[in-house]
Amino acid sequence: MKLGVFSGLHRSYVITDMEIEVSMSVLRTSNVTKRFPGTVALKDVSISFQSGKVNALVGKNGSGKSTLMKVINGAYNDFEGSLYIDDQEFRYQHPKQAFEAGIATVYQEMSLIPGLSVAENILLGRYRKNGPFIDWKATYQDAQDVLDDMGITLPVKEMVAHLSVWQCQVIEIAKAMSANPKVLILDEPTSALAQSETEMLFALIRRLVKKDVIVIYISHRLQELWEIADTCSVLRDGKYVGTIEMEGAKHADLLSLMFGDLQLKERPADVVALDEVVLEVKDFNREPKFMDINFKLYKGEVLGIAGMLGAGRTELLRAIFGADKPDSGAIFIDGEVVTNPSPVLMKNKGIAFVPEDRKQQGLVQILSIKSNLNHSSLDLISNGMFVDAKKETDFCRRQIKDLDINVPGEEFPMTSLSGGNQQKVVVGKWLNIDPKIVIFDEPSRGIDVNAKQQIFQIIWDLSRHGLSSIVVSSELEELLEICNRIIIMKDGRFVDEVNPDDLSVNELYALSMGGN
Repeated sequence: MKLGVFSGLHRSYVITDMEIEVSMSVLRTSNVTKRFPGTVALKDVSISFQSGKVNALVGKNGSGKSTLMKVINGAYNDFEGSLYIDDQEFRYQHPKQAFEAGIATVYQEMSLIPGLSVAENILLGRYRKNGPFIDWKATYQDAQDVLDDMGITLPVKEMVAHLSVWQCQVIEIAKAMSANPKVLILDEPTSALAQSETEMLFALIRRLVKKDVIVIYISHRLQELWEIADTCSVLRDGKYVGTIEMEGAKHADLLSLMFGDLQLKERPADVVALDEVVLEVKDFNREPKFMDINFKLYKGEVLGIAGMLGAGRTELLRAIFGADKPDSGAIFIDGEVVTNPSPVLMKNKGIAFVPEDRKQQGLVQILSIKSNLNHSSLDLISNGMFVDAKKETDFCRRQIKDLDINVPGEEFPMTSLSGGNQQKVVVGKWLNIDPKIVIFDEPSRGIDVNAKQQIFQIIWDLSRHGLSSIVVSSELEELLEICNRIIIMKDGRFVDEVNPDDLSVNELYALSMGGN
């Protein structure tokens, strides 16, 4: 005999004369549209996520995943459409309000304070008090209770600065769980974790699912979805295109939802590699990041390295450039071995490196456009201790013209430029050293479609002038579009080599995930 029902945002229970059961909860969006100046990031999105399972959410960069999560967690409140939990409509004005109401987000970029303890980070701003003073004994116990409930062992008084990345990730989740959330959004939670740590995180997530939490799991590591997700929903170009059950699903099923019938632009016929080796890497190792790497790069070639997030691509590029020291192996440039490579030495030998994070690693934001464009070529524009002002201006203006960089003025700071034009400045500063080889790590990240095509055109123009390029991109369809040859990397090893003219986007993704 049913006696009654009571519910709230955090839990919904059905009371009978025999037992108390926790019912399934559902978060759903109805016709959600989010607009930004000049673009529509979400278009009439209606999607649902259930408790009792891991709900994966995937899509290419720019598909709308992050925007949808920010709509749900209150970061964006000026949107069209409606949000519901168990048919109760909600809309929060900021993330703090959403967190207090039971919607917790664990972002890819960690927000912990290294100088505080585990307990202080978990309960930041919510410490137990005894009058005007913090009750540390009760606070430590509260944090311990959260960790115990999650089945995690961590010293609550230990400083976060002393912990591993995996432990910090656990604390981020514990901080979210301390609010007894109804919804837990995990944004790329494994991006900085090793394989063993990822497995421990998955075990933790499975325990959380049993607590009737609605878990939304965002990841670019598509291959891990078969290990952790129960369902997978896909956004494409701001639209919801479908949800599949992961049990029994094939890679092709997911890739078809993500890409549809994608038509790639053709690589120009005159972008060809010559039969002259300009770079050779032999028996290169830096465990556990990459192992047994061997390849040759030819003059004028655009060589792509494909792989999923965590495959070891960026680590390999950094080691080739000398930013990280390999355990063993050798690099040959024009047939000559490079001893003890370093960024300065590799630059002097004609190697340029366009890094993944242009703002932190490629540019100095507070300096002028001119200063940034000459940053790698100071030795070429200086007379002793002093910079030759005429050469500095000539070098700057040459790249602005050749790369068609749209600038308000060469003395303006980098912050005055769009993402696409900033990326051109990173490329331009390296072209000023007249390199033989340019290494591109995620060259199109964070820039619009038009800017991407301009960057691709720059890569092709370099090839036409005999310069060779190595390109890494998480958008594998870009590698098919721009490269002469693609090497596939998985778990730190080269596992295959393909001709981009011989396979589709879906096939390349499937090979990169190690399946069909």
